[in-house]
Amino acid sequence: MDHISERIPVLALWSAPRSRSTAFARMMAERGDRVVVHEPFSQVVDFGEVKVGDRVARGERDVLAALRDMAARTPVFFKDTTDFHYPALLADRDFLAAATHTFIIRHPAEAIASHHALNPDLGRDEIGFARLHEIFTAVRDATGTTPVVVDSDDLLDRPADTVRAYCSAVGIPFLPDALSWQPGMRSEWEATSRWHESTSRTAGFTRGSGRGAETVEANPVLRAYRDYHLPYYEELRAAAIGP
Repeated sequence: MDHISERIPVLALWSAPRSRSTAFARMMAERGDRVVVHEPFSQVVDFGEVKVGDRVARGERDVLAALRDMAARTPVFFKDTTDFHYPALLADRDFLAAATHTFIIRHPAEAIASHHALNPDLGRDEIGFARLHEIFTAVRDATGTTPVVVDSDDLLDRPADTVRAYCSAVGIPFLPDALSWQPGMRSEWEATSRWHESTSRTAGFTRGSGRGAETVEANPVLRAYRDYHLPYYEELRAAAIGP
């Protein structure tokens, strides 16, 4: 089946937790050219329901239907994280092929250290790189092409060049004014606000200070988590677009 003619104006960004996806979504909101939906899949799993536009979704299938409905009226961008597993998404081959699914990554040692600081009971699977790779593979299989991957280190080191390359790859205009914004907590972040405190203080793509790699290396449990997720990250990293 030729899925190209069935494309819907949904642009998705998938991320393991703590991989700077909220900052990317903040830039997308600053563009003002599409509706931005914040973590509908993870919130519906976590809280049992989520507002998607003017609809309340109470399961993955409801989220998929709401995104399709919204996209029939306006272009949509959503970002989501893989601290949960999404079987209905993975089973919906048409949505995997019809929407434009992209991915953002961060080295697992840094992501794990940031995640563990907020959730000391962090488990291996909710770190999310294996699940991220699973979605990446499902999209690649459904479309026959390699999805767009952004390395968030590139985004911080060369924001304009990296965003320009992303925009070119997904077929949207590059809007340089969207690379900076007013700091502040956004209403769509309120349900999970403690996870977005650092982004709420930013005015653009900036690198925070930290010794994440050393923290993980010194902790045998976190080090084992890192070693488990590293191959999944490395395969995604090999597909990353250059700035």
